[in-house]
Amino acid sequence: MRLDVFFSPAQIQPVHLAGRVVAVIDVLRASSTIAAALSNGAKSVVPLDSADAVMQQARTFERKEVLLAGERKMMAIAGFDAGNSPAEFTPAVVEGRTVLLTTTNGTEALVSIQGAREIVVASFVNFSAVLALLRSALRGGNSIAILCAGREKQFSLEDAACAGLFVRHILKRNPGLELNDSAHASVLLDRKYGGHIEKLFSDSEHGRALAEGGFTDDLVVCGRIDAYPVVPMYQDRSITKLGPGRDR
Repeated sequence: MRLDVFFSPAQIQPVHLAGRVVAVIDVLRASSTIAAALSNGAKSVVPLDSADAVMQQARTFERKEVLLAGERKMMAIAGFDAGNSPAEFTPAVVEGRTVLLTTTNGTEALVSIQGAREIVVASFVNFSAVLALLRSALRGGNSIAILCAGREKQFSLEDAACAGLFVRHILKRNPGLELNDSAHASVLLDRKYGGHIEKLFSDSEHGRALAEGGFTDDLVVCGRIDAYPVVPMYQDRSITKLGPGRDR
C-alpha cells in the first residue's frame, strides 16, 4: 500500500487518485471553514468553483435553506452571506442549512478530483478525527493520497506541514508504507515546526497575507488542533459529516 502527498492540484492526474482514499487539505481556510460549518450543524457544504456557480445552485433551494459563502483573494464576495472565516459559521448561522461555498483554492481542489474511492476534507482543526478514518482505510487495504490545495496552484507551507503531521502519525502504526518524495518532505516540514503552528503560519506566505489583510483571528482558529472534531466526506458533489446519519 502507498501513502502519497501531492503539494498542488497541478501535480495530479486521475491515475494518481484512482481507487484511493483522498484527504484534501486547505488549512487557510476552506478545510477549516468546512469543518466548522459541519461541526456547528450545517446540513451539508457544497463546494463550487465560482461565484456564478453558487448563484446558479442557490436557485434550486428556498432562500432560507442556503447560505451563500466564499472569497476571492481572501475577501468575502459581495452580496454573499459569509466569507471564508471559520468563526462566521456559528450554529445560529448554519444550523440546518446547506452552505454553498466557493474559495480561491480549496473548493477548486475538491471539484477537480476524479476517480477517488472516498474523499475527506482535512486540516489541523479536525486532525484526530480524520487520522482515525485514514488509519481505518489502511486497515481495509486502501492506499491513501493527501492532496494539498496550495495557493493559486502553487506550493503552500501550511498545507504541506499539515500533510506531514498526518503522514508522521500514520507511519507510527504503518511503518512499511511506500511513500513518494513529497510525503517524505512533508514529514521533514512537520518536524521542523514541531507543533508550533503559530510560527508555521507566520512563516507561510498565505499566513502573512491573511494577517496583513486583517484576518489574524482566522489564523488562531485554523491553528487549533481538533477544534472541530468532524469527518467531512465529499460525495455526489456535497460534503456531509460522517456519523449516524451519514454512513460510509
